Amino acid sequence: MSAFERITPVTGAPCWVNLMTHDLPAAQSFYASVMDWDFRDSDLGSDFSVATAHSKPVAGIGSRCPCIGPPTVWTPYFAVKHADETANRVKERGATLANGPLDLGEGRAALATDRDGAVFGFWEGPALAWSVGYGSAPARLDLQTRDAFEAAGFYTAVLGWARPPGGCMVDYAQDHVFVQVGGRTVVTLRGGGVESAPDPRIRPRWIVDFHVPDIERTTAAATAAGGEVSPVASSHAGSPKTASVIRDPDGGLFTVSEV
Repeated sequence: MSAFERITPVTGAPCWVNLMTHDLPAAQSFYASVMDWDFRDSDLGSDFSVATAHSKPVAGIGSRCPCIGPPTVWTPYFAVKHADETANRVKERGATLANGPLDLGEGRAALATDRDGAVFGFWEGPALAWSVGYGSAPARLDLQTRDAFEAAGFYTAVLGWARPPGGCMVDYAQDHVFVQVGGRTVVTLRGGGVESAPDPRIRPRWIVDFHVPDIERTTAAATAAGGEVSPVASSHAGSPKTASVIRDPDGGLFTVSEV
């Protein structure tokens, strides 16, 4: 990972996405087939790799112990100035700190679950040159939650949104909340998540959506590689017209949309 360019990310903005899975080689094989990603070793050890597209970092995929940690889930990480202070704010506001903060490479990381059950992480330190909406990075990050306005209040307090200049701005529009950096939407929050729903696609969760050039080819490859494909559960402001939800063989959910 040291070969990639590093930047100082905007405080509160998404700075990375990770997937922790039971079988790292199997996950690499699936995402290589479906997303055309290559993989490089990282400086975090043999159990963690960096997925690349056109030689640029896209996401992290690592191996997790089957007896601990959250289920296999795509998780966004947000940049913070002080991981310990952020961890305290998470707990003060009734959410759960799952792991950390821990020293990792050149920074510190922690994993948390918000009050409605959506898993997210936060990172203190320099980050890879990665941003939502550019190149091969995720096209968008959405929070599907019980109440978008209530969730916006939680994340604003925890991550420091709406603290200009140079930070994340929050825009409330009807039943959605948009988080912007430099006039560009980096996160959308929307309601409708049902915590007790048996279908994980409907539960409160962070949705990582990747742009693909040919969604029919991508979804066919996912099915052939042992994944499951379904239509996007509901439309929302700014959502792409052509999109599908994919569940990888280990249960990790992500969304693909056509460029």
